[in-house]
Amino acid sequence: MDESWKSSWQRARNHEGVTRGARAFAALAAVLAWGWWTGWQAELMPVLLGVIASALTETDDSWRGRLRAQLLALGCFGLMALAVWATVAWPWALMGVLALSALAFTLLGALGERYRAIAFGSLVLFIYAALAAHTSRAGAAQAAPLMLAGAAWYGLVSVTWAGAMPRAPVRFRLARLYAVLGEYLRLKALLLEPVRDVDLERRRMALALHNGRVVDALSAAKESLMSRMGRGQPPAWLQTAMHQYLAAQDVHERVSSSHEHYDLLATAFFHSDVLYRCQRVLTLLGEQSLKLSLAIQQQSPPQHGGMTSRAIEDLQAAIAHQDGIAADLAGGTPAAAPMARPLRSLHALGSNLAAMAGVFAGALAGDAAAQGSADHALLDREPRSLRDAWGRVRAQLHAQSPWLRHSVRLALSLLVGFALMQATSDPHGYWILLTIVFVSQPQYAATQTRLLQRAKGTAIGLALGWAAIQLFPGALVQAALLVFAGAVFFGARHTRYVLATAAVTTLLLLGFHQMGMAQGVILARLLDTAAGCLIAATASWLVLPHWQSRQWPQLAAQVLQTQALYLRAILAQYHSGKRDHLDYRLARRNAHNADAALSNSYSAMLKEPHRVRGNVQVVANFLRLSHTQLNYLSALGAQRGQEGAEPVDARAQEMASELLASLQQLAGQLAHAQQQTGVRVSRAPAVAQVLQEFGVPAAPGPTHSLMAAQLALVGKVFPQLQEQARQWVEPQHRPAAPL
Repeated sequence: MDESWKSSWQRARNHEGVTRGARAFAALAAVLAWGWWTGWQAELMPVLLGVIASALTETDDSWRGRLRAQLLALGCFGLMALAVWATVAWPWALMGVLALSALAFTLLGALGERYRAIAFGSLVLFIYAALAAHTSRAGAAQAAPLMLAGAAWYGLVSVTWAGAMPRAPVRFRLARLYAVLGEYLRLKALLLEPVRDVDLERRRMALALHNGRVVDALSAAKESLMSRMGRGQPPAWLQTAMHQYLAAQDVHERVSSSHEHYDLLATAFFHSDVLYRCQRVLTLLGEQSLKLSLAIQQQSPPQHGGMTSRAIEDLQAAIAHQDGIAADLAGGTPAAAPMARPLRSLHALGSNLAAMAGVFAGALAGDAAAQGSADHALLDREPRSLRDAWGRVRAQLHAQSPWLRHSVRLALSLLVGFALMQATSDPHGYWILLTIVFVSQPQYAATQTRLLQRAKGTAIGLALGWAAIQLFPGALVQAALLVFAGAVFFGARHTRYVLATAAVTTLLLLGFHQMGMAQGVILARLLDTAAGCLIAATASWLVLPHWQSRQWPQLAAQVLQTQALYLRAILAQYHSGKRDHLDYRLARRNAHNADAALSNSYSAMLKEPHRVRGNVQVVANFLRLSHTQLNYLSALGAQRGQEGAEPVDARAQEMASELLASLQQLAGQLAHAQQQTGVRVSRAPAVAQVLQEFGVPAAPGPTHSLMAAQLALVGKVFPQLQEQARQWVEPQHRPAAPL
C-alpha cells in the first residue's frame, strides 16, 4: 500500500498538469491570504486577474528562459495597461487599439510557442484591464498597478519553481514520448498479422495518423531539453534524459521502417509462426516502452523479466528454420529459391527488431558509453535576434499565411464583439471579448471544437458556482473553493478544456460574489459566452477561413521535399559510415514533421464542411502512400551500420539519384500548383524506367542488394503518389473552396 501511494505521488509530482495547478494554487492562496490579512478584499479581483493573465503566458522553460519570458510579458502587460488608461474614456478608440493589438500580437505566434503564450496573455490582460477600469481613467489607473503586481507575483512563483524543480517537466515529456511510442509499436505489430483479408490499408492509415502524435511528443521533449541545455557540460540527469530522447528517435526510425509489402510476407509465411513471433517481439517492445514511460515518471528502475530477449532468440531460431526449409526446397542453393526474396526481408526485419531491443536496453540502463559517444547537439528554432524575429514576422505578411489570416479574423471578431457590447450597454460585455479570444484558433476545425467546449464548460461552471454559493455561504470556504478552482483551471487547461472552463467560470463567479457584485452575473456570463461563441464561429466560416484543401498542395510538396533530403542524408551515411549527428537527425526529423503536418491537416479536413473539403479520398490515399514511402526510406536508415549492409554500388546510386530528382520534381509541381492553376503533373513514372534500365523490377529478385530492394519498393510507391497528385492538381479535379 505504501509503495502504491509512493508511486502515485511520484507520478503526480512529475505530471505537468499537476505542477501547473500547484503553482496556481500557491500563487492564488498567497494573494487571498494577503488580502484577508490586510483587509483589502476590494482589491483582490484585479490582483487575481493579473495572476491569471501571467499564468496564461507560461510555457515549459528553464528558470533563465522563464525569467526572460516573464520580463517580456510584464513589458507587454505594461503597454496594454497604458493603452487602456489612454483610451478607456473613448470606447471607439479603445476598440481600435484592441483590434490593432490583436492583429500585432497574433502575428507574434509565428515566432514560437513562448511568444504565442505571451501574445495571448497580453490580449487577455488588455480585456481584464478594460473590464476593471469601468470606462474611467481613474479606474484604469487604480486597477493597472494591481494587475501588474499580480502578474509579477506569479512570475516570481513561476521562476522560483522552475529553478527549484527543473527535472519534472523533462520527465513528464519523456514519459509521454515513450507512452505514445509504445502505442505506435502496438499499431505496427498489427500489420504483421499473417491473416487473410485483413484491411491493411485501414491499419496503415491508423499508423500514419498516430505517427503525428509521436512526432508532436518528440518535438515537445526536444524543446524541453533544448531550453535547459547551457553552454557548459550538462548535469548527469540531463545527459541521461538526452540519451533517452535520442534513443526514442532511433526507435522511431526503426519501428517506422518497412522492409517489404506485408501482404507478400503474410502469403509467403502463412503456414509458419515466424510472423507471429515478429509480432510478439514488437508487442513486447511496446510494453517495454510503456514500462520505461512509467519508470521515468515514477523515478524508479524499470521492471522487465527478460521476456523480450527470449522472444528474439525464438524468432531467430524460427528464421533459421525457414532458411533450412528454403534450402531443402531449392536443392541446397538458397539464393535461387522462390522464398529467397521474402526470406531476405524477414532477415532484415529480424535484425531490425534485435537492434531495436538493443536501443531499448541502452535507454533502460542509461548506457554511459552511448551517452559519451553520441552527438547531443539540438537545433534551436527560437529567433536569435530582433532582426531574425522581424524577418519571421515579415515572412507571414502574405495572403496565404495562416497567422495573418488568423490575426485579421481575430481582430474583426473583436470589433464585432465590442460593437455588440456597446450597442447593448452590457456591463459585463467584456466577457464576449474574452470568449472570442479564448475560442478563436487558426484552424476552422479547432475553433469549432473549442467553442463547443467553452459553451459546455461555462454552463457547468455556472451551475457549480451557484451551488457553491448556496451551499457554502461562508466567505472563508468560498475563498478556499476559489483557489481550488484556479488550480484546476491551470492544471486542466491544455488537456481537458471543458473542465478548465468550468473551473475558471466558478472562480470568477465566486470572486464577484466575494466583492458583492454577483447580481445578474450568471445570466450575463451565459449570454455573453453564447454571443462570443457565435461571433467566433461565424468569423471562422466567413473571414479568410484557413481551409485545409487550399493548404494541401504545399504540405504535400513539403513531404516529398523533406523525404528527398532524408534519402540524401541516408546515402551520405552509407558512404561515410553511421553517425547520428545533428544534420542526419535533422533531415530525419524534418521528414517526419512534414508527414505529421500532412496527417494533422487530413484530420482537420475531416471536420470541415463537406463543400470545402475537396477530394478527401485523394488526400487520404496520398497520406497513406507517402507514409508508406517514408517507411521504406526509414528501413534504409535503420540498416545503416548493420552487419551485412552493403555499400552503395553504381546501380543503387543511379536509382537513388533518379528517385531524388523525381521526388523534387513532383514537390516543385505541387508547390507551383499552390500558387496558380493550370499546372499538370506528369504521369510518366521515370523511376520505373530507371528500374527497368538497370534490370531491377518493381519487385526485386534475390540477386539485388538490400539497398536496391528498398529503393525499388520506393519506386513502386512513387508512381501512385504521382497519380494522386495529378488527380488533385489538374483543373478538372481541383476542388472549389471559398476565400
